[in-house]
Amino acid sequence: MSTNSVRNVVLVHGGFVDGSGWQAVHRLLVADGMRVSVVQNPTLSLAGDAAATRQILDAQDGPAVLVGHSYGGAVISEAGTHDAVAALVFIAAFAPEKGESVNTLIADPPPGAPVPPILPPVDGFLFLDRDKFHASFAADLSPQDARFLADSQVPWGVNALAGAVTEPAWRHRPSWYLVATEDRMIPPPAQRTMAARAGATVVEATGSHAIYVSQPGAVADLIRQAAAGS
Repeated sequence: MSTNSVRNVVLVHGGFVDGSGWQAVHRLLVADGMRVSVVQNPTLSLAGDAAATRQILDAQDGPAVLVGHSYGGAVISEAGTHDAVAALVFIAAFAPEKGESVNTLIADPPPGAPVPPILPPVDGFLFLDRDKFHASFAADLSPQDARFLADSQVPWGVNALAGAVTEPAWRHRPSWYLVATEDRMIPPPAQRTMAARAGATVVEATGSHAIYVSQPGAVADLIRQAAAGS
């Protein structure tokens, strides 16, 4: 890694999960001498998750690469205008335009696209169907690892999905995007469209929506590229 590379990385998880899924990526980057922080989103609202992310960015001792998976892409699109952010990395993530939310981005799926098995909201929160979690979210993980993710789901607030981005950070920061080619939560064509709109440097890897868990090496490699290129 270049001596001029950004040394700080902030990782932002998506919906239904927490920051522990970044463990393998964290381990690889720390081994490179990088300073890695993991945001624990409340996932109650986009504004609240952006605030939680900015709190971690405030604590950085220099420029940082801000990384988001899935719904975390909406969070970094909102929070990534922070002065500490040198680059954005989207991992199979939403990259909303100004005024868009996760809800608007999933409102009109392409014909034939898999439908994520999201259960009807209960008291304002969403879960994925446990029995369908493995196939939809984490098909390339072992049944045991997918079962753990399914059984440890974090309730995802419907207000978080409805939160609209005010000014997308990807209009102001260089960005990179990892497309998960076997994703059954966010269709790969939609990922490619959002990445192109953001002007991102795009790489593709074979993996499920849980590619940040199943392919930590590919994720870490792209973060290293962003750190060296920003």
